[in-house]
Amino acid sequence: MKHIAMHLKQSMDEKRTTERGELMQYFCDKVNSERRRDGLPLISMPRMGKLLEGIPTKDLYYLKRVCNDAGNFSKKFWWEINPKNHTPEAQANRKAHRR
Repeated sequence: MKHIAMHLKQSMDEKRTTERGELMQYFCDKVNSERRRDGLPLISMPRMGKLLEGIPTKDLYYLKRVCNDAGNFSKKFWWEINPKNHTPEAQANRKAHRR
């Protein structure tokens, strides 16, 4: 017979899963697979939470789609979460370079 703590732990883990947590786990897995290949230290879940804390959950779905459509998931991920790339000046510079 299992100890009661084992049953409590399992039920707590199921209650604590959220869609945001699942997205964070998805990003960790995808980014870490490329970091592992390149010999870089892996990103932990708390670090990923800190990186994504200012981004609403609905925007994480957009980020997931954009990164999946890109040729290099990790490169697109890091570019998209950098706030400097989304200022009006940066957007104007991108438009100027396209011409």
